Amino acid sequence: MNFRELVAKNRSYRRFAQHHPVSMDDLVELVALARLTPSARNLQALRFALVAEEAKCAEVFSTLGWAGYLPRWPGPAEGERPTGYVVLCVDRELTGEDWGDQGIAAQTIMLGAVEMGYGGCILGSVNREKLSKILDMPEHHEILLVLALGVPAEHVVVEPLPEDGSIKYWRDEREVHHVPKRDLDELISVKY
Repeated sequence: MNFRELVAKNRSYRRFAQHHPVSMDDLVELVALARLTPSARNLQALRFALVAEEAKCAEVFSTLGWAGYLPRWPGPAEGERPTGYVVLCVDRELTGEDWGDQGIAAQTIMLGAVEMGYGGCILGSVNREKLSKILDMPEHHEILLVLALGVPAEHVVVEPLPEDGSIKYWRDEREVHHVPKRDLDELISVKY
């Protein structure tokens, strides 16, 4: 798959084939990719907590909020839940600022996951205090994002914005997940 295909296949998946676990070796390899990415001032302040054990995955799941535009959907049902997590943290003993390293690392991990046959969702709706306790995180490691990973068990379609201009994703009667995207011409504000 070329890079454009890899990016296009990298959707926010929220339902997974729970009977296909993510391996710890694969999670470690994904962090190895993130380790190679640029870092502001080369501080390399990101830290990662990896979870692949089934019972611990269930505990992590309990701290997450899913799909704000689908208010009646409580998140993946049993059998459709993520089987691996990468928790992105920053070491506050190294920096008090965030310059975007987490975005670079998260996207790199997600692209690597797609190449491995996984998919995932980057989650910012997290009960960070509860998750820190579950993972026994050092106090100076602040949780920034949680990457939920697994083998996707849903179909996601990217489409143009509807006539009303709504950016809200939605599911149809067949449970296909539709994601409206703005037109490219709308995104480019200046061309010289």
